[in-house]
Amino acid sequence: MAIAFTFPGQGSQVVGMGKALADAFPVAQAVFEEVDAALGEKLTDIIWAGPAETLTLTENAQPALMAVSIATLRVLESEAGISVSDAKFVAGHSLGEYSALAAAGAFSVSDAAKLLRTRGRAMQKAVPVGVGAMAALLGLDYEAAVTTAREAAQGQVCDPANDNGGGQVVVSGNKEAVDRAVEIARGKGAKRAMLLPVSAPFHCSLMKPAADVMADALSKVTINRPAVPLVSNVLASAIDDPDEIRRRLIEQVTGTVRWRESVVYMAGEGVTKFFEIGAGKVLTGLVKRIADGATGVSVGSPADIAAVKAAG
Repeated sequence: MAIAFTFPGQGSQVVGMGKALADAFPVAQAVFEEVDAALGEKLTDIIWAGPAETLTLTENAQPALMAVSIATLRVLESEAGISVSDAKFVAGHSLGEYSALAAAGAFSVSDAAKLLRTRGRAMQKAVPVGVGAMAALLGLDYEAAVTTAREAAQGQVCDPANDNGGGQVVVSGNKEAVDRAVEIARGKGAKRAMLLPVSAPFHCSLMKPAADVMADALSKVTINRPAVPLVSNVLASAIDDPDEIRRRLIEQVTGTVRWRESVVYMAGEGVTKFFEIGAGKVLTGLVKRIADGATGVSVGSPADIAAVKAAG
């Protein structure tokens, strides 16, 4: 049985995440301390005490979710004896790609924290508040959603941002274009089409200034060959060359997160069990809708670790 480790993206954050693990396991606490030291501030205070609106700020949510994922992984390794080297692949949804690479040793937790803080700030700064938007189109297949985005653009930006699977596609771009996409999708029979409560239009061409910032930041970081291959968001296939990883992380800022295809690829390569490491259960739910016969296991609490351990 082949397994994959997947790592959640923005939207999975919740105040208090990871605290029970840190309280119970020194290896988890050490990860949070490492992230605080890397950022030169007590991000853990925000993670564990809030307020929620401060944690939800992109520049905080991104390193926070990575910290929780790596802390969870460290406990899984020490308590259940399951490590990254047991996986066939690692993959992460958007910012989760950085968590996946840190998990696989491509770069340090400290570097991942700094990169994600930079990424969060750059993505927020790239587009003035109110200019951009994102919307979820539910019940349309990917091709129909892409056609919808193209029709809605009308000289503005409206790009497919996330192909999440299970008939869930997110579009991103100029607010007016995204509003038009919502109306067009409803006309095409979408079950639901709704704007998302996000602070910037991620994964579209409006993010080009943020991609430039990340190109500079990533050029200064050492990237090692990961212990297991990364299934890249923008390729939906596996890579392990450090130079290509760097290039694809830059592309990912403006590119589509091809999550449905990524899961299909891993399942096609023999993966039957997907461990979602960190906060929330979003990716576990998507796995069940994308890959027939595959199982998803979300691991983010001491009880989850105990269940994995008991299952052997």
